[in-house]
Amino acid sequence: MKDNRNKIFARNLKAERYRKGLTQSQLAEYINVSESTISLLERGLQTPSVFLVFDIAKILKIDINELLKNIV
Repeated sequence: MKDNRNKIFARNLKAERYRKGLTQSQLAEYINVSESTISLLERGLQTPSVFLVFDIAKILKIDINELLKNIV
Protein backbone atom coordinates (compact mmCIF):
# COMPACT_ATOMS: atom_id res chain seq x y z
CA MET A 1 0.00 0.00 0.00
CA LYS A 2 2.81 2.42 0.91
CA ASP A 3 4.48 1.86 -2.47
CA ASN A 4 1.25 2.68 -4.28
CA ARG A 5 0.82 5.92 -2.31
CA ASN A 6 4.40 6.88 -3.10
CA LYS A 7 3.77 6.31 -6.81
CA ILE A 8 0.63 8.45 -6.78
CA PHE A 9 2.46 11.21 -4.91
CA ALA A 10 5.32 10.89 -7.41
CA ARG A 11 2.97 11.43 -10.38
CA ASN A 12 1.30 14.40 -8.69
CA LEU A 13 4.62 16.01 -7.80
CA LYS A 14 6.09 15.59 -11.26
CA ALA A 15 2.97 16.93 -12.96
CA GLU A 16 2.83 19.99 -10.72
CA ARG A 17 6.55 20.67 -11.11
CA TYR A 18 6.20 20.50 -14.90
CA ARG A 19 3.19 22.84 -14.79
CA LYS A 20 5.30 25.40 -12.97
CA GLY A 21 8.18 24.98 -15.41
CA LEU A 22 10.75 24.03 -12.79
CA THR A 23 13.57 21.53 -13.08
CA GLN A 24 14.26 19.02 -10.33
CA SER A 25 17.39 21.00 -9.54
CA GLN A 26 15.50 24.28 -9.17
CA LEU A 27 12.83 22.76 -6.93
CA ALA A 28 15.50 21.10 -4.81
CA GLU A 29 17.34 24.39 -4.38
CA TYR A 30 14.16 26.26 -3.39
CA ILE A 31 13.30 23.76 -0.64
CA ASN A 32 16.88 23.13 0.41
CA VAL A 33 17.15 19.42 -0.41
CA SER A 34 19.34 17.56 -2.88
CA GLU A 35 18.32 17.03 -6.47
CA SER A 36 18.53 13.30 -5.82
CA THR A 37 15.83 13.68 -3.13
CA ILE A 38 13.47 15.17 -5.71
CA SER A 39 14.38 12.40 -8.14
CA LEU A 40 13.67 9.73 -5.53
CA LEU A 41 10.33 11.35 -4.69
CA GLU A 42 9.32 11.58 -8.35
CA ARG A 43 10.15 7.92 -8.88
CA GLY A 44 8.15 6.88 -5.84
CA LEU A 45 11.23 5.50 -4.09
CA GLN A 46 11.15 7.78 -1.06
CA THR A 47 8.32 8.74 1.29
CA PRO A 48 8.30 12.47 2.00
CA SER A 49 7.75 13.91 5.44
CA VAL A 50 4.67 16.06 5.94
CA PHE A 51 6.99 19.05 6.32
CA LEU A 52 8.62 18.38 2.97
CA VAL A 53 5.22 18.05 1.28
CA PHE A 54 4.22 21.38 2.85
CA ASP A 55 7.42 23.07 1.62
CA ILE A 56 6.96 21.70 -1.90
CA ALA A 57 3.36 22.90 -2.05
CA LYS A 58 4.40 26.33 -0.82
CA ILE A 59 7.13 26.69 -3.46
CA LEU A 60 4.81 25.43 -6.22
CA LYS A 61 2.09 27.81 -4.94
CA ILE A 62 -0.51 25.07 -4.80
CA ASP A 63 -2.77 23.63 -2.14
CA ILE A 64 -1.09 20.72 -0.38
CA ASN A 65 -4.06 18.56 -1.42
CA GLU A 66 -2.95 18.77 -5.05
CA LEU A 67 0.12 16.74 -4.15
CA LEU A 68 -1.96 14.26 -2.14
CA LYS A 69 -4.92 13.83 -4.51
CA ASN A 70 -6.03 10.29 -5.29
CA ILE A 71 -4.13 8.88 -2.33
CA VAL A 72 -6.56 6.83 -0.28
